[in-house]
Amino acid sequence: MANISLLREALTKNFGFDRFKGNQEAIMESLLDGNDTFVLMPTGGGKSLCYQLPALLMKGTAIVISPLIALMKNQVDAMRNFSSEDNVAHFLNSSLNRAAIDRVKSDILSGKTKMLYVAPESLTKEDNIEFLKMADISFYAVDEAHCISEWGHDFRPEYRRIRPIINIIGKRPVIALTATATPKVQHDIQKNLGMQDAKVFKSSFNRANLYYEIKPKTSGTDHDIIKYVKQHQGQSGIIYCLSRKKVEELAQLLQVNDIKALPYHAGMDSATRSANQDAFLLEKVDVIVATIAFGMGIDKPDVRFVIHYDMPKSLEGYYQETGRAGRDGGEGRCITYYAYKDLVKMEKFMQGKPVAEQEIGKQLLLETASYAESSICRRKSLLYYFGEEYVEDNCGNCDNCLNPKKKVEAKDILCAVIETIAALKEKFKADYVVDVMTGKATNDVKSYGHENLEVFGCEQGTDPKLIGAVIRQSIIAGFIDRDIENYGLLKITLKGNSFLRKPTSFKVVEDNDFNEDEEVEPMKSGVACAADPELYLILKDLRKKIAKKLELPPYVIFQDPSLEAMATTYPITIEELQNIPGVGAGKAKRYGEEFVKVIKRHVDENEIERPEDLRVRSVAKKSKHKIAIIQGIDRKVPLDELANSKGLEFSELLTEIEAIVNSGTKINIAYFITEVMDEDHEEDIFDYFRESETDDLDEAIKELGSEYTEEEIRLVRIKFLSELGN
Repeated sequence: MANISLLREALTKNFGFDRFKGNQEAIMESLLDGNDTFVLMPTGGGKSLCYQLPALLMKGTAIVISPLIALMKNQVDAMRNFSSEDNVAHFLNSSLNRAAIDRVKSDILSGKTKMLYVAPESLTKEDNIEFLKMADISFYAVDEAHCISEWGHDFRPEYRRIRPIINIIGKRPVIALTATATPKVQHDIQKNLGMQDAKVFKSSFNRANLYYEIKPKTSGTDHDIIKYVKQHQGQSGIIYCLSRKKVEELAQLLQVNDIKALPYHAGMDSATRSANQDAFLLEKVDVIVATIAFGMGIDKPDVRFVIHYDMPKSLEGYYQETGRAGRDGGEGRCITYYAYKDLVKMEKFMQGKPVAEQEIGKQLLLETASYAESSICRRKSLLYYFGEEYVEDNCGNCDNCLNPKKKVEAKDILCAVIETIAALKEKFKADYVVDVMTGKATNDVKSYGHENLEVFGCEQGTDPKLIGAVIRQSIIAGFIDRDIENYGLLKITLKGNSFLRKPTSFKVVEDNDFNEDEEVEPMKSGVACAADPELYLILKDLRKKIAKKLELPPYVIFQDPSLEAMATTYPITIEELQNIPGVGAGKAKRYGEEFVKVIKRHVDENEIERPEDLRVRSVAKKSKHKIAIIQGIDRKVPLDELANSKGLEFSELLTEIEAIVNSGTKINIAYFITEVMDEDHEEDIFDYFRESETDDLDEAIKELGSEYTEEEIRLVRIKFLSELGN
């Protein structure tokens, strides 16, 4: 048994801490006693210390295998800060030149270096293997060990070669560490590293200080994020996006809204990437917008929020990335924007990969979708995924627990689920079981002849989403098991069989409804939707007065949604007004003066504190497309020719032109209208819009009748709004 007081003295002397966290002490004792050791410890639990302190105490050099160059640099810098000697820790990777490599090797052979960080790719190089055979190695630490498993969220084939190379270099104790591993991934790690007899240390995955929330992704998500970040000004946060393009766009959007933010992704040159990472760590910027390439091993304790612009590909990824919030034990808010179509897109990206890999990827995406859509406690479903039981009914710190849904009795549905799984001989996945129960005769169902089973259609008329929720919640309750080894086939447990013999009440909460077809608009028309109904009515009266004076319909001045936005965000300068949807620079200049005066007076008289998100500016879309269209119209190019040259349908071109006019830009398409339209028709439509209270297209088609085409009405409406509104 390792000397415990020696460990504690070394902890204080080398790292300045007076006590260990969680299992740290027992893990170090195991390693110092020469045991293979498996460590499953969530982000923020202090994994690195579990091998750093033993490395300082043991004779020789510990080999730390780590997947990222940025992570190695970060760890080596940290170790050098704790020590008076720079050569206490080194890394060996492709970023070093020959002289630097020689210096590292010399320090190791002379016994000065206690830790050598290597990437698995470097470990496999012949000359490194030959060199390490000569070194005195204390132990091997395999960090981010989940990379070994195809079921892990960051599988790396080169991790599979670690054990054979250790056998060549020389056997010593192995410590494998990961922050995210399901029971299946843990089994893979131990098997692949040849450490089935290792001492296993598992810490709880429950991060009680983290708040979890899933929101529907809509057209207002960018605005929502800016509003949130502004309300938490000065706090550190990470925003994760799946694509590099979105990272760049969102970082730029935050910057123009006076938020200190920088992008981070693998497509940037390494110097810029490192500089941006350092700026975040040194608090020169508050927010990093990043792909998942960011943050592995970044030990910033005070990240107060982690926002996922896109749902991650797996729950391990989600858990690890959200785990970067609140590592100091303080508040951490984890907000994720979810749209099922994003997962469908990710599934399409997998095409072309080996079938087994596609199947695994699909299973991981299904787990992610069910977590996002489920209405049960986020903590309960997340911990269950990692093989841990959470017994509380309400964690009090996730969206589902703070806004609980009513439970519905599902005893009969669960009986039907168990009977269907039995009839299918426990050889099918959840979605197939749902198809059979709802009587959906898919090609697969027909090919197995399962439409002839007695259970086929036993729950016809029941919402498939409810059956899915029953299956998921019965798995957590232990009535059904999902066989991960066989891509998620459903099996009945002993508990499930006894439930079928003697059913009791089984209540479930229905899933959240993320309806893809219903875009949630930031505001719907009507005074009740404006944040300040009184101001909304004042602005409507002002619009009416100006319209009367100019002999124009009120909507030509500003449309209702623009007034609603003004009554919500209180713009008091022309610059602020032109950022209101549907206003633009042209309209703000032409009509804005009186509106901002009235808003300012209302704000002052009522002592209104204007919201932080007032100046949500959009990044100027310097669309070459739109500029080319405006230039074409200026040159009087016939619109049908212009549409062809841009590869657009004529109606698509009209949509682009409508957007240009609605943003306040004045254009003149009279030359084209004169060529293609009867003069009387043009006048009739123009007069209709002059007298109408709305510019709604459907309304206009209905009122004007069938002798006017939709294209004619749209063309004249563009002319009308451009001439009188801009």
